[in-house]
Amino acid sequence: MITMTMDETNQHFHTGSRTTTAARGAKARRWIGRVMTGLPVLFLTFDCILKFASPPMVVAATAQLGYPPGVIFGIGAVLAICVALYAIPRTAIVGAVLLTGYLGGAIASHVRVGDPLLSHVLFPIYVAVLAWGGLYLRDGRLRAFFARPVRA
Repeated sequence: MITMTMDETNQHFHTGSRTTTAARGAKARRWIGRVMTGLPVLFLTFDCILKFASPPMVVAATAQLGYPPGVIFGIGAVLAICVALYAIPRTAIVGAVLLTGYLGGAIASHVRVGDPLLSHVLFPIYVAVLAWGGLYLRDGRLRAFFARPVRA
């Protein structure tokens, strides 16, 4: 007797002891999403640590962007909250929205001081693409939100 069951995410189909191709594809998609998610989390966590430690290079870079040294810790705290919300699966979408706003502020800061386009101005966009792409691949709620309605 062959039975088909679905797991709690309704994405994995098991027929007896064999997993279908769709389930293997979903597993691969989730792992690629986790890796894509991990890259911005690691980078932004490192950025938080630097902001909390405030070494001279961070103070100088912040001053070059036109911000006083006194705001570095606060910016790091805001970033840490955004990253934490993004890293927790239940709040990942809210975290991604907040990170998008944070990264938009970084873009505006770099544009205002005339930094180079590809290396400074667009770098936050690269991070955001990884963050949203990873979230899309690993979170069924986001994929469902962007899914086209099925016509009967």
